[in-house]
Amino acid sequence: MESLVEGGVAEALHDAGAEVIRLYVAACAERMAPLFVGLRAGAPGREADLDFYAASVRDLWYADRPLVDAVERIRLLERFPELQPHEDGITGVADTYAFFAVLCLRYALSAHGSGSAADAVSCGHTALTAMGMLDQNIAGAGFLAEEQRLQSVSLSGDASGLWDASVASGRERFRAVLGRLPRP
Repeated sequence: MESLVEGGVAEALHDAGAEVIRLYVAACAERMAPLFVGLRAGAPGREADLDFYAASVRDLWYADRPLVDAVERIRLLERFPELQPHEDGITGVADTYAFFAVLCLRYALSAHGSGSAADAVSCGHTALTAMGMLDQNIAGAGFLAEEQRLQSVSLSGDASGLWDASVASGRERFRAVLGRLPRP
């Protein structure tokens, strides 16, 4: 499968130091976080998952050092229902975007802990795939282009403004997905 991550971004990640990789995946995970947190808020029995998810995204922003417990966090994340095999696959809008958010965090944790450029590319690819799907389902949307732009910005190694831009972008994505949910 070909990655959606632009060649220049993928090449820069392979040439980058671990701190740039950690900043890149932190920003990707931040932009995807509202999709998990917002779509799973209030779900029975998911309070601990929500807390764990939010804390993990927060901790990714400590880009100056790898997460020492990244492997343990991945192990816990892989127990989430979103990453469990489904006989019928994932079909619902909320389930689809929650899956992408959890998968993005999984790759982000791996890249953050190991400094793996390949895992960082997979993290970015996951975010781009989700935004491409969102664009296909909302006329005139530009979420894929915005994600590509922010991924390029993330490579600067400069966190100033990146967190704010990622939070704002994540909120817009969440609002767009909410608009696609069936009305009760």
